[in-house]
Amino acid sequence: MNKPLHALIFALIALPACSSNSALYHDQPLVAKVENGMSKDQVMQIGGKPDAESRRTVVPGTCFDYMLTKADNRQPYSVSFDGAGEVDNTAFMTCAEWSNAQRKARLPSMGGSSGSGY
Repeated sequence: MNKPLHALIFALIALPACSSNSALYHDQPLVAKVENGMSKDQVMQIGGKPDAESRRTVVPGTCFDYMLTKADNRQPYSVSFDGAGEVDNTAFMTCAEWSNAQRKARLPSMGGSSGSGY
């Protein structure tokens, strides 16, 4: 698969969680201010030290886990970094859930006449 298709698949996987939580947490600094291309230091200046940092298992890089809170609600939020240490994704899911979504998106197609591209 090509990179634009991967990005589309990841966006579609994350969309249901994003649409239900983005309105509630839109004013949280991590949600409102973190953008693709930022460094780990820039993210920590905005959101503080993450609850956990892990290596990504599908694509080289690392991932920060945060827990957003508002009123009585708690929501996992991840900031994922590429191999160069720059933000390439944020999502209303844990790093483990994000890694699992990436793994599922990379599974080759099991049917149809077209190849998987690998």
